[in-house]
Amino acid sequence: MAFAVVRRVAVLSVCLPLVLSAQQAKRGRKYTPPPPTCKITVTVTRPNGKPVENAGVVFHPIKNGKDDGNMELKTNEDGKAVLDVVPIGDTVRLQVIAKGYQTYGADYVLEGPTEEIHVKLNPPGRQYSIYEKHDGSQVGGQDEVQTPKPEEGQSQPQPH
Repeated sequence: MAFAVVRRVAVLSVCLPLVLSAQQAKRGRKYTPPPPTCKITVTVTRPNGKPVENAGVVFHPIKNGKDDGNMELKTNEDGKAVLDVVPIGDTVRLQVIAKGYQTYGADYVLEGPTEEIHVKLNPPGRQYSIYEKHDGSQVGGQDEVQTPKPEEGQSQPQPH
């Protein structure tokens, strides 16, 4: 029996370093830590400065000039929404939607570890109508008919 114990100890002393060295070998993908993120705090207020509760704040990260999904948060009783998952240096398109106010939208480049954004919502504007004349547009879905002027040296077109 003593011989069996000595034999097991001898086998373990030879095999143990091999097992430990196999465990230390790096396998699989290399770990790359996530980039540092920016803590974005959006404060939404009415024109009189009071906070807007339950406004929808939509964050659209922009990657290579294209929208890369979105995340929507609601403002708390202080009119604040906080997000801290967008990497520093990225661009985020911010959209704020609240009942009874114009929708707000703007792009922001996140340059530091924190970004404070203050949004003052405006009351709704006049309704847009296609039947009214707007600068550089059509009236009632029709362009105004304009007769082209003949260039110098050309004759006036004759009606048929």
